Amino acid sequence: MFNSDIDKMAILAGWGRYPVILARHLKSKGVHVHCLAIRGHASPELEQICDDHVLVSPARVQPLLKYLRRHKIRIATMAGKVFKTHLFQRWVWLHNIPDLTFLKYFGRHFFLKAKDNNDDALLLVAIKLFADHGVNFLPATQFLPEILVKSGTLTKRNINQSQLGDLKFAWDLARQMGHLDVGQSVAVKNRAVLAVEAVEGTDECIRRAGQLCPSGGFTVVKVAKPGQDMRFDVPTIGIGTIKTMREAGGRLLVIEADKTIVLDQVEMVKLADEFGISIVATNDEAIEAAVQVAKAA
Repeated sequence: MFNSDIDKMAILAGWGRYPVILARHLKSKGVHVHCLAIRGHASPELEQICDDHVLVSPARVQPLLKYLRRHKIRIATMAGKVFKTHLFQRWVWLHNIPDLTFLKYFGRHFFLKAKDNNDDALLLVAIKLFADHGVNFLPATQFLPEILVKSGTLTKRNINQSQLGDLKFAWDLARQMGHLDVGQSVAVKNRAVLAVEAVEGTDECIRRAGQLCPSGGFTVVKVAKPGQDMRFDVPTIGIGTIKTMREAGGRLLVIEADKTIVLDQVEMVKLADEFGISIVATNDEAIEAAVQVAKAA
């Protein structure tokens, strides 16, 4: 539910339409929105929507903290994807020279070979950094709860028995990947794993599945991590996901109900129906029930 006591806040905006949708929603509620637009990620459209807009570099933390203090911002949220692959480009630190605050919090992760550099580890450090400087990060879904998908078959086309077997197989595998914090998505066909998402993101995972399975007809399952922290890295799909599925030959997209953000749902479902792609939002209990019914038939 929207907190009417919040009159201003910041959005740390990554790639995609989610920050744009969120900013528009907050503005419609009368919130003064400051956009912290991550360089090379955030949509230029945000500059027109938000009350104030500043480009930020993840490694230059001190100017960002100074900006937040100057504008007396105490509440912030994250929205949009940040491409971790940028961290592995050549000479990345020459183009993004870290400041002392960044080194204090992230130095052991990037330069001293910390035990774990998975998404949760890095993002929890980022949230602590801001909290130590008086800024509280809240889940974006707290302000826009209706963007989380409800359980059910979203499209006209339902799933068949063969797809149900692949769904259960991929769902269990994706759950295990979530425990390891490797990625959120798995692509399978005939209970054979085609691709598992890592740092490349869901779209590239789907494309790789299509390259390895030119005949198409595969299933993609995308789930939240066990104990998903809703402040960051919440599973997200949209029109782009469906276009990638079509290009790669995927026929079934399964997402986790109540824990997946669906952008532009009406348009996305219409496009999926046009392409003959099924979309199902489900959970552990519903899958187990469907499997039991199938066994009894």
